[in-house]
Amino acid sequence: MNILLRLSRVIDAINNGVGHLTYWLVLVAVIISSGNATVRYVFNTSSNAWLELQWYLFSAIFLLCAGYTFLKNEHIRIDVVVGRFSKRVHAWIDVFGILFFLFPMAVLILVLSWPMVVSSYTIHEMSNNAGGLLRWPVKLLVPVGFALLVLQGVSELIKRIAFLLGLTDEPGEKMHGHS
Repeated sequence: MNILLRLSRVIDAINNGVGHLTYWLVLVAVIISSGNATVRYVFNTSSNAWLELQWYLFSAIFLLCAGYTFLKNEHIRIDVVVGRFSKRVHAWIDVFGILFFLFPMAVLILVLSWPMVVSSYTIHEMSNNAGGLLRWPVKLLVPVGFALLVLQGVSELIKRIAFLLGLTDEPGEKMHGHS
């Protein structure tokens, strides 16, 4: 189990790093959005590429931070219901949810999205808009984001099982010293 807990820490570090790098994408998106709006109103001109870049950045932020959000326990939960249960029952609910809801959904999306990326890359798919961008980079965000989510699911499953086996005091992120 120690090897699995080390693997969990590696996965947590990867998603933590991706999450912190993605913070910068928020700043870039704000700067591009502000710059694009300013140019549009001051000079009465715009570029589809800049508009699409804003969309790409929003997609990157949302998709790449799914695993990070799960790591930080900030995802949507049913705490109104499970908050009344003990940590042990909560851990069992998490194990069930990860195995029967998160993994099937995330793996299915990951697998089904990959051919879309390959096809887009192979045909050098471009936006239909004048001056638009290549499509494959934004399509690649889907399998990458869901792969990060699946990895974090593995990490969270390891942590919950370790807790249920009595190897840790906390079922979630606190066992690794995160804030």
